[in-house]
Amino acid sequence: MSTCRRFARDRSFPALTPAENPFHLIKIVVAAILLYASVAAALVAATGVEPRALRIVAVCWAVYGFTVALLDGILEPVVDGVARAFQSVGLRRAGGGYSAVETLVARGHFAAAAEAYADILRDQRGRAEPALRRAALLAGPMHQPETAAAELDAFRSGFALSPDDDIKVGLALAELWEHRLAQPGLAMRELRRLIDRYPSHRQMRQIRRTLAELKATPFAAP
Repeated sequence: MSTCRRFARDRSFPALTPAENPFHLIKIVVAAILLYASVAAALVAATGVEPRALRIVAVCWAVYGFTVALLDGILEPVVDGVARAFQSVGLRRAGGGYSAVETLVARGHFAAAAEAYADILRDQRGRAEPALRRAALLAGPMHQPETAAAELDAFRSGFALSPDDDIKVGLALAELWEHRLAQPGLAMRELRRLIDRYPSHRQMRQIRRTLAELKATPFAAP
């Protein structure tokens, strides 16, 4: 499987810093409280006042594990899913619906579909969804990967994107540079930019692994 394409399944191509991610802040607060309780319990046990106080340490970190699992495994995916659903509804209403554009694609009218996405972009400046869909058309059936990469790069530079949108656009660019334009160095540079900018985002572990795999390929040697 391609190193960048695993991220591009959504939209035919595809965050949050600690200060922007409320779930990360909750984990920090919970960890601080439980750390304080653990230290206090350990001191009580060490003085011999109540040896069984060490059990509190185990309970504290069991609570922390449960909290992290609840936030990462349930609450954050649910919130993200609801947010994407509302965003998709808003885009369809504001842009007249993507179904009409996708009908053009299904009929092979790729240039008309790409222009329709450009119209949506003009009406919804800063929206990543139509930019990614247009880039997928340009790089795919229209055989213009250079144009797709240039447009996405300009789009990313021209707007203050949300972390999630910035990551989607960045991964699409990495996909283009690695597989369509044979410039793995640019792909690695983009992945590194995402890692440096959003180190605590939920996708970073996989992106770091992808970057390591890309560096290990023969063509990626400096």
